[in-house]
Amino acid sequence: MTETPATYLRVSLPRQAMDWIEAGRVVHTWPVSTAKNGPGEQKGSERTPRGWHRIRAKIGAGQPLGAVFKARRPTGEIYGDELETQCPGRDWILTRILWLGGLEPGFNRYGAVDTTWRYIYIHGSPDRGVSGIPASHGCVRMKNADIVDLFGRVPVGMRVLIEAV
Repeated sequence: MTETPATYLRVSLPRQAMDWIEAGRVVHTWPVSTAKNGPGEQKGSERTPRGWHRIRAKIGAGQPLGAVFKARRPTGEIYGDELETQCPGRDWILTRILWLGGLEPGFNRYGAVDTTWRYIYIHGSPDRGVSGIPASHGCVRMKNADIVDLFGRVPVGMRVLIEAV
């Protein structure tokens, strides 16, 4: 993908922020948390893939705030202090999922660098997990109210640029 669309999302790894861009202008910004291991495309690296992506699927419409997902399916659990205590260290995927697919063959699409089959998402997280510090296992974490807001705005197919600069 060489052409920048008029409307897209831009994730800045250094700023730990996601911007909604329209006609070259930032119209909204949300805090995010990306990979603790930094940027990278390799399967198993637990790094956030760079470059152009698209939202390939929206998952979780109608689920309550804090709904817990495993393998892209709601578990029936609702995140809270008790569940956190029962499952310390769990990589929480909460509320909504925007599943990303890479658009750059050989860089973030196909083979061992394929964003889709690395299961890289933009998803809800315990709000304390979105503190401006990279902490995820590769995904883009958002606060739960923010992912609900974003989920309602974006169509499947919307472009997402993840930048390490």
